[in-house]
Amino acid sequence: MAGRGGKWWALAVLVLPMLLISVDMTVLGFALPYLAEDLAPTGVEQLWIVDIYSFMLAGLLVLMGTLGDRIGRRKLLLIGAAAFGAASVLAAFSGTPALLIAARALLGIGGATLMPSTLSLIRTVFTDAKERKLAIAVWSAGFSGGMALGPVLGGWLLEHFWWGSVFLINVPVMVLLLAVGPFLLPEARDPNPGRFDVLSAALSFATVLPIVYGIKMAAEHGFGLVESVSVAAGLVFGVVFVRRQRALKDPMLDLELFKNRAFSVSVATNTLAVFAVVGLLFLVPQYLQLVLGLSPVRAALWMLPATVAGIVGALLAAKLSARFRTSSLVGLGLAMSAAGYLVMSFIGVESGLAALVVGFVLVGGGAALAETLTNDLVVSAVSPERAGAASAISETGYELGGALGTAVLGTLATAVYRAGVPADAPEAARETIGGADAVARTLPDGQGLLTAARESFVDGMHVTAFAGTALLVLTAVQAFFLLRERRPVTVGA
Repeated sequence: MAGRGGKWWALAVLVLPMLLISVDMTVLGFALPYLAEDLAPTGVEQLWIVDIYSFMLAGLLVLMGTLGDRIGRRKLLLIGAAAFGAASVLAAFSGTPALLIAARALLGIGGATLMPSTLSLIRTVFTDAKERKLAIAVWSAGFSGGMALGPVLGGWLLEHFWWGSVFLINVPVMVLLLAVGPFLLPEARDPNPGRFDVLSAALSFATVLPIVYGIKMAAEHGFGLVESVSVAAGLVFGVVFVRRQRALKDPMLDLELFKNRAFSVSVATNTLAVFAVVGLLFLVPQYLQLVLGLSPVRAALWMLPATVAGIVGALLAAKLSARFRTSSLVGLGLAMSAAGYLVMSFIGVESGLAALVVGFVLVGGGAALAETLTNDLVVSAVSPERAGAASAISETGYELGGALGTAVLGTLATAVYRAGVPADAPEAARETIGGADAVARTLPDGQGLLTAARESFVDGMHVTAFAGTALLVLTAVQAFFLLRERRPVTVGA
């Protein structure tokens, strides 16, 4: 890579894997009914098909981020690209649920190598602070674009091809990355990484995976014994992990990172913002399809304005940061998201589309504005040699925030929903609005049940909207005050 133009070609390459990862997060939901009909998985197998990807991703991010600092981030990115492409082929042609679960696990491992590598390489390539903000804005916009592209592309592919096609779209992009990455991307690593500690790697995985597993299972079934034990076990392993890092001369994860206010507050801000936004993403598609009665593709199209707002918000962040204080912009973005949540408290059973679109646009645009700047603070707060570990911590926060958002806000909405559905309704109808829709079709007087279910679901969204508003206001206030450092200190410089 050489010259000024080479930086932006490198950025184009680094956006590719993030685009695919975000597509992969959303496209499976559309393919699930088709692959369920073909492979006939049990309920437990179907749950693992959906969740194993995020379990592996969350559990391995910290390990892969520090591994990239040691062996080279470009090398790790290319290894991950090859693994992601191969796993995509395996997933597309899986003939059994067990094989598909294994393929999805491999996709999660590949994704864990791609995510921290891309952001840390941006830190390496763009040494100028102004250019780096713009590069991270483009990177964030690519992620937002993939979230929108997933449902639309998935719907089109499933209308013309079999369910495996949603996985095969990854392959040509990974091939392109493998072909041009060695020429356009520089190699970057920590020149003095110290000894790699296998036990620390195992402890990091044993910390994050049980916590994410327990939280996600709680979102499905509530906090029972298994879920509680899983989270508790993760916390215990976390304590052991932290104690070991403090004792080692060359720790896998340098805990000194968290003493930097810009870094720690940015990670916390991202986690809380994702908590609120993902909780909303859990409810909006159900509202569009099961309350307003839109088709999956039409529902996806009505979600596009929020994604466009996310792209605009990310790009505006780079431009506005030259004129305004970062803490003010982060607070403004989160306040916009809070206002969006508040607008969505006005949605109804019959006429809520306008309020939902406006509110969702504010949430998407505001969150993208804030998170672009906090991501820049995360990688700017550390020396280039430690960018991989810093990126991995930030993205682990994203995964934990997403899991918590679905579990806490989803559980809150479900509790309100169940309270409003008639007590004598079939259990399937009391569990989810999708269950109520299916049950209502089999009953001669099912319209009354469906109306009650829709009204209860909207009530649940209202309560969730107020909770999300409060959370985002608090996050905006803490970010505004705690990020107001006049001269950020770079850790490890």
